[in-house]
Amino acid sequence: MKLFELINETQKKNVRKFVLKQFEHVIVSKKLMKNLVLLGILILMFSCKKKDQESVVNNPVPYVPVNYTLYPNDPAYYKIQFIGGWMYIDGVGINGIIVYRKSEEEFLVIERTSSYLPNNASAKVKVMNDNFLLLDSVSDSRWRITDAQVSKGPAQWPLRIYGSTYFNSALRITN
Repeated sequence: MKLFELINETQKKNVRKFVLKQFEHVIVSKKLMKNLVLLGILILMFSCKKKDQESVVNNPVPYVPVNYTLYPNDPAYYKIQFIGGWMYIDGVGINGIIVYRKSEEEFLVIERTSSYLPNNASAKVKVMNDNFLLLDSVSDSRWRITDAQVSKGPAQWPLRIYGSTYFNSALRITN
């Protein structure tokens, strides 16, 4: 005989109710879990704001259009032909730019206008003798050349970074 034939009708109903109740908990748990995962993803998406995005939007250094191309392999740009090399380029951006070679294929292009004193032309950022730090000699603020982040205040904002693309021996600088 089968199991259900041994028990009476009331017991069968109770067993069915019990089994349905257990599946109901599983279904509710799956829905709840799915909703919690979705909620977590949404919270992460809207709460995680990249520093780069924040520094571009709220940076105290004014936005100016930049569209400049240079050829690092050209002898005129010999200073950036090796990793860790850098050079100033005037006439681009507000107070000129610093082009820093991070790797064989990657460059960082930094605006020379101080983020602490953006309206003071004398606060033009320069590379220090250590070839690692950038200095605004008016406020004595310092930034790292590798990422333009503040290393010593009073500045609180990173320097403005321009986009760069290196392709076919040409470095295109834009924003």
